Amino acid sequence: MHSAVFLIEFGAIILALGLLGRIAGRLRFSPIPLYLLAGLAFGEGGLLPLGASEEFVAIGAEIGVILLLLMLGLEYTASDLVTNLKTQYPAGLVDMTFNALPGAAAALLMGWGPVAAVVLAGVTWISSSGVIAKVLNDLGRVGNRETPVILSILVLEDLAMAVYLPIITALLAGVGWAAGGMTLAIALGAAGLVLFVAVRYGRHISRFVSSDDPEKLLLVVLGLTILVAGIAQQLQVSAAVGAFLVGIALSGEVAEGTHTLLSPLRDLFAAVFFVFFGLHTDPASIPPVLLPALLLAVVTACTKIATGYWAARRAGISVKGRWRAGGALVARGEFSIVIAGLAVTSGIEPRLGPLATAYVLILVIVGPLTARFTEPLAQRLFKQRAPRAVPVPAPAVPEPRPSKEPAAEKLAEEPAAEEPAAVDASDGATRA
Repeated sequence: MHSAVFLIEFGAIILALGLLGRIAGRLRFSPIPLYLLAGLAFGEGGLLPLGASEEFVAIGAEIGVILLLLMLGLEYTASDLVTNLKTQYPAGLVDMTFNALPGAAAALLMGWGPVAAVVLAGVTWISSSGVIAKVLNDLGRVGNRETPVILSILVLEDLAMAVYLPIITALLAGVGWAAGGMTLAIALGAAGLVLFVAVRYGRHISRFVSSDDPEKLLLVVLGLTILVAGIAQQLQVSAAVGAFLVGIALSGEVAEGTHTLLSPLRDLFAAVFFVFFGLHTDPASIPPVLLPALLLAVVTACTKIATGYWAARRAGISVKGRWRAGGALVARGEFSIVIAGLAVTSGIEPRLGPLATAYVLILVIVGPLTARFTEPLAQRLFKQRAPRAVPVPAPAVPEPRPSKEPAAEKLAEEPAAEEPAAVDASDGATRA
């Protein structure tokens, strides 16, 4: 009987997610807010609270985070990451300063303490790579000049996560400075070692994992990823960081084949992850934090636009491209929920989960709109301001002349009209 209830509940969740994904596809926006709303509906205080399948959903959510980070690592090669780190690190520092500080300041102003401040800083800092990539593709901007700037910022944020997540894990676990420093050293050492091995021996690793049989390739890559993620979590680093490093180590045809095979699984378990986060958020707890979430969303949307504008200007992009780059970076999504989910599980601040849910719901909806309309709105605003800044440049030159020298203009214009008249008069005189 228990298994039958579990199958009914879990089947209903998957069916609902599929229908919500279809609705989002027809409306051409990210399904993440709909998945979060579904989690709120199935959670405590929702319309249909779950019972038997909640534990399985929790395991599926962990797998969802691992697959999200693995697929993200597959998008980049180790050499690309090293190059971006060397050339674009100023943009990464500006991004962190502009967007992490508002979240930390908001947590401290609400009296949540320093640990919650570090967590909320990460929530407001990291943009949604998945949402932004989809928006760029939908708007046909993949080949634009500003797109490499956007991707560089996203890559730097992903690299920063490899350092940030172990810090958060250590802080939430309540370990001391010595244990926290050891955890961070292990994470940095592991990341550096993986990058070194991937650059030097990436081809050999890919050959070892490679297989012409899709089934064997899927089993080897998925098993290796979950194994490394479990070892990383056992070392208090982060399962997500371990999965990200595995993705970086794979390259070439193996990365492409793995991406094709794991994309449906990633989408399935990522949707389960968003539902799981919603399950742990009481809908009644969102209205009290809705105003702070809205204010924080407005502030950090502006800071993301400023980040993209500054980075694009540094790269020599035109003014229109700068505004497009800024507007494209506004969306928050999976990483913000991952970070907030760690805090919710540890129970450091009960209002942090509802605030993060409302914040992501707002910006995951607003993000595609800012990507589309920031540049035309900025053009209109600056066009309206331009005449005020330069009141009379061109009209001032020709206008004074008619008033000051009317006779000179008439002398210059009349000869062509008067000469025929003079000839006619003289002809008339001779004829007379």
